[in-house]
Amino acid sequence: MIDYEGHDDHFSAKNMSVFSHPDFDDHEAVHAFCDPSSGLKAFIAVHNTNRGPASGGTRFWTYANDTDALTDVLRLSRAMSYKNAMAQLDIGGGKAVVLRPEGEFDREALFAAYGRAIESIGGTYITAEDVGVSPADMAVIKTQTDYVAGLTDGENASGDPSPITADGVFRGIKVAASRAYGSTDLAGRHVAVQGLGHVGYALAEHLAAAGAILMVADINEAVLAKAESELDAIIVSPEKIHAADVDIFAPCALGGAVNADTLPEIKASIVAGAANNQLRSPDMADALKQRGILYAPDFVINAGGIINVAAEVSGHYDPAWVTGKLDQLEDSLAEVFDRAAAEDRTTADVAGEMARQRMAAIRQWR
Repeated sequence: MIDYEGHDDHFSAKNMSVFSHPDFDDHEAVHAFCDPSSGLKAFIAVHNTNRGPASGGTRFWTYANDTDALTDVLRLSRAMSYKNAMAQLDIGGGKAVVLRPEGEFDREALFAAYGRAIESIGGTYITAEDVGVSPADMAVIKTQTDYVAGLTDGENASGDPSPITADGVFRGIKVAASRAYGSTDLAGRHVAVQGLGHVGYALAEHLAAAGAILMVADINEAVLAKAESELDAIIVSPEKIHAADVDIFAPCALGGAVNADTLPEIKASIVAGAANNQLRSPDMADALKQRGILYAPDFVINAGGIINVAAEVSGHYDPAWVTGKLDQLEDSLAEVFDRAAAEDRTTADVAGEMARQRMAAIRQWR
């Protein structure tokens, strides 16, 4: 199902060619919404609902054009299907992007309109935070729809899931270190963290507490100063962080950190971070393997946030259940690494195969 809401020519089916888009992967539905009064322009992509209603965060970002936004939502929603399957959650994969308006705009009105858009598709998609969106925005969305998680108030509210994502990534880095270095001990290990948003900074705190030596990059000068002061981190320019002479490179900003330009300069033995879609193109997985760099597939290692969201969606938030799922995340990542080594395949290939098998198995069972 391809559904276009609104009457803005900028959002016409003719312009977007969804079915022939290179990142269209048999998505069940792609919705486009336009609300001129608030400035809302948004995509919601439902990739797969085999395991349950599609769930994934909303990204609020400035895109060069709506084609870039469509590409992002198609890739992100597919990754959410894989992520939720690998975490063995009873939710499917979906994602949304809201294009940040140019100039002045009423943020509350915009997210209220977005909440109405979510409500209009009848529960096939449940949202939470992603880049550029806060728990306060979730509260505004909640005024228009119940299909929202990541709230700070309410019986099952648990707030911003970013700390749980960071915890999962930290656990995954230790699993990767055990394979690459024979030990989960990160004391003295040099780690480059690209991006100090909510997840990236929380991850940096975990790493610093474990004794890692940090190099960090971000466009926010204030957060860099904080990391330098609180975590004794070394500041590196965003353009050079991937090339830092470190043991572990942790991309925690936007996607595409590993690409044809950056890969030859990566000195780390491990790439493991919180960002979605870290590989600019699928062939980057082969290139990393050829260089002997161990890659922790992002849709496995960064599932902590959606695990937390799933706990809210269940109607009974249980911290112990969340912790148990994080333990399973470590087990799944270890299985990916071990199978990839035994079968001489890339970790991305193995993880993708495992995710698709888990998606198909639950459909057959149901």
